[in-house]
Amino acid sequence: MAIRTQRLTFKAYLAYNDDTDTRYELVDGELCPMSLGTGKHTAIIRFLSKYLEQQPEALQQNWVAIPAMVGVRSPRGTRWDTVRIPDITLLPTAQLKALESRECVIDLHEPPPLLVVEVVSESTKSVDYRAKWVEYAALNIPEYWIIDHLDQVAIVCVLDEGRYQDTVFRESALIASPTFPSLNLSPAQVWMA
Repeated sequence: MAIRTQRLTFKAYLAYNDDTDTRYELVDGELCPMSLGTGKHTAIIRFLSKYLEQQPEALQQNWVAIPAMVGVRSPRGTRWDTVRIPDITLLPTAQLKALESRECVIDLHEPPPLLVVEVVSESTKSVDYRAKWVEYAALNIPEYWIIDHLDQVAIVCVLDEGRYQDTVFRESALIASPTFPSLNLSPAQVWMA
């Protein structure tokens, strides 16, 4: 739900401060407050962040999994700006370091994240499955996970010629990920978080 009728530019969004702790996504120039989510939603983000943080070490990669603190500027195709804040963003450590002295938003001209994860909630379901699916593909993010504990599915979307190919995982089926080829994780393990 947008909270202002006056639309903001990307620059105005970066400078916006309403003296609260509320975080906002910018969608077509409108501020959209990010809800806190349920305890289950938070537990899943925390579990997956820690789990994915351990995987690059096993692969000897210098990557970092950031929970809900990195913005990704999106080319929505309108004249107004959009910035999404994925529940988890996987970046090379060097890319995160490059963001140290400015707002933590990956701009359109910068390399995309390696992987983003959205944990579905009732209020974000259609956005996670539709709008973000299209936007993240347009940004050339190689892998997008939709973790839907409401429907008990984990969907791994892998970019192929500019479009995501989705694979659905249920219960004890191990999640297959090109980014993490030796992943040993099932949706059932995620739901137990």
